Amino acid sequence: MRNILIVAGGAVAVVAIAAGVYFGTRPTAPGAPPVAVAATSADTKALLGIQPSDHVMGDKNAPITMIEYASLTCPHCAAFNTMVLPQIEEKWVKTGKVKLIYRDFPLDQVATKAAQLAECAGNDRYYAVLDMMFRGQATWAAAQDPIAELSKSLRIAGMGENEVKACLANESVATGVINDYRGGETLGVNSTPSIFVNGEQFKGARSLEEFDALFTKLSK
Repeated sequence: MRNILIVAGGAVAVVAIAAGVYFGTRPTAPGAPPVAVAATSADTKALLGIQPSDHVMGDKNAPITMIEYASLTCPHCAAFNTMVLPQIEEKWVKTGKVKLIYRDFPLDQVATKAAQLAECAGNDRYYAVLDMMFRGQATWAAAQDPIAELSKSLRIAGMGENEVKACLANESVATGVINDYRGGETLGVNSTPSIFVNGEQFKGARSLEEFDALFTKLSK
């Protein structure tokens, strides 16, 4: 078993989830330019397309495929998903030029359980629940019992106490989250958020302007 160190609040800790896998992130240095890494091997080709378990936002036939690997407890992911992604959705996804696929790369037990709950919300509510989780992350993720706090918000998605307990006990749902993580590892993901655009991996924070330039280039 491999140990990955998680750096948080200046302290280093090793966190294990129930599946026995260790998760972690390696932050990009402030001001460092994004690093693009091509993923072209036969083993990764399938992961760069639509998987049966994927939730696809937008037209599945859109020419540009954007895949985001993120953790629901990652502040950088929350910032991206609440500040940049909505503008990408409006300008590129709704116009049929980009299809978005979100996959889980949980950094800890809390993120893993939150990812399970998002999955159990159902395909029609999936992205709305993700948005709610990221927007409220600063509150529920910092609570003494994060999942209990998060569960309060999930009531508007039709998930009461019984539904939450059943979801967290569902091994199939848990396995799906772990499979997302392992797929990310196969593609070389080691930090969040990590984004793939038409098979090219981009690490580091990126602005709307950078995505606009990239999508415009790929649309020509």
